[in-house]
Amino acid sequence: MRSIGTPSFIKYLLAGISTVLLDFLTLIACKWAFMFSAAAAVGINQIFIWLYNFYLNKYWTFKNKDLPHKQFIRYVILASLNYLMAVALMYVFSDKLGFHYLSVRFSTIAGMTLWNYFIYKFWVYA
Repeated sequence: MRSIGTPSFIKYLLAGISTVLLDFLTLIACKWAFMFSAAAAVGINQIFIWLYNFYLNKYWTFKNKDLPHKQFIRYVILASLNYLMAVALMYVFSDKLGFHYLSVRFSTIAGMTLWNYFIYKFWVYA
């Protein structure tokens, strides 16, 4: 069994920080520059975030050089579940209940961070 590995976890956190910054910047741009609803904005920005995060984690965090097709399919499955959850939570908590969209996005990201690391390490890039 593969260990968690401190260096890969630190890289994962750093990759995550850069992804969150890019996520928030594109979310704000979609919301304010293009006047999308919060749910539509997170739906659009996630497509760009998926690609950025997949390649950053594949080549930098987990140093995986295998052909990406099998990994990308697994990544898309995980990302799709995260995507559906992110859009649904944004719709419920921001659009319907009135919570600030950036607070909802931050909470969603925080909740997904830990389980995603283990799924990436032991399933997506394994």
